[in-house]
Amino acid sequence: MQAAQILINALVLGCLYACIAIGFSLVWGVLNVINLIHGSFIVLGAYLAFGLYNALHIPPWYAVIVAAPLFFVLGYVLQRLVLNRVITAPVLVTLTLTFGLDLILNNAMIYFFKADYRKLTLTPSLGSVSIFDVVVPVDRLIATAAALALTGLLYLLLRRSRIGRAIVAVRLDRDAAVLMGVNVPSIYAIAFGLGAALAGCAGVLMALIFPISPLTSSAYLGKAFVVCVLGGLGSVSGALAGGLLLALVEGVGSTFLGPSHATTLSFVLLIVFLVLRPQGLVGRKGFE
Repeated sequence: MQAAQILINALVLGCLYACIAIGFSLVWGVLNVINLIHGSFIVLGAYLAFGLYNALHIPPWYAVIVAAPLFFVLGYVLQRLVLNRVITAPVLVTLTLTFGLDLILNNAMIYFFKADYRKLTLTPSLGSVSIFDVVVPVDRLIATAAALALTGLLYLLLRRSRIGRAIVAVRLDRDAAVLMGVNVPSIYAIAFGLGAALAGCAGVLMALIFPISPLTSSAYLGKAFVVCVLGGLGSVSGALAGGLLLALVEGVGSTFLGPSHATTLSFVLLIVFLVLRPQGLVGRKGFE
């Protein structure tokens, strides 16, 4: 019974972790930018869900429809006006720039929303369901289904659409994509916009489950980084595999060692992967 509960919780949380990481992985893989503002985007999405529900009684699963285009535009404009100016600079330059942008956004959220933890509480409560004697809250099931839907939509976009194939082409070989007529600066902006949109939507879904505070942005960023390393960079299936593995490790660690050691175990696993399998679970060795 306990093992089944751990597995179900890992499945639910792993899908959410994949949704958190997939936008981060996309930006890192396509633009070669380690986007440190990603965690603050997630928190801002959570505040958007909190505000829409308390002001207009819009449930978070509908708030995703608002968050996706809003954060896409935010990311697109930010890349075009700011990041695009240093996109060809060394990684340390873009890393420092996104770090500065993260400080600005995070401190702005602390100023306007304060650092207090808030919780989006649905009225009436959705309750829970029992699956093979394993109890799962309904709000977690909804968040999991929405996270899987977003992951699947990105997969279809990259595989079936012209823009998606252009993104993949730039990801594989930027110079060859230029020769084939791909507008690389535009693809960079679209990819960054998609990453921001996925981060905002992930924040909306996380608001269903976890407390909201600007102080949690670094935790979300850390999980995105770990999932990318575990699963493999720039891969939708890799983000899903890495998210499930991270959630399983945290679930087992919380059960047998206590919640305080779950994060320690996840970073130990990160170090093991960096040493033994740096390409991740589904990544390819030497593929950049």
